[in-house]
Amino acid sequence: MMKKALGLVAVLALLVASAFAQEAPKPPAPPAIKTHLKVGDKAPDFKLTGVDGKVVELKKLKGKSNVVLAFYPKAFTGG
Repeated sequence: MMKKALGLVAVLALLVASAFAQEAPKPPAPPAIKTHLKVGDKAPDFKLTGVDGKVVELKKLKGKSNVVLAFYPKAFTGG
């Protein structure tokens, strides 16, 4: 009886170890975004709400300073 119990424990340990050894499946790549813009094109005007709650318009920044657009997917989302 003791041998059967030890055998079952060993089999369960192997199953658990193999489950943790497998790699998690990779999520599918997101679809390519289609756009009419090409490298070197001027950015179209847009409005966005900043993290401070103020609305920023690209056209209001034109000629005043350099603009760098940086995108951080899922930033501030907890995901």
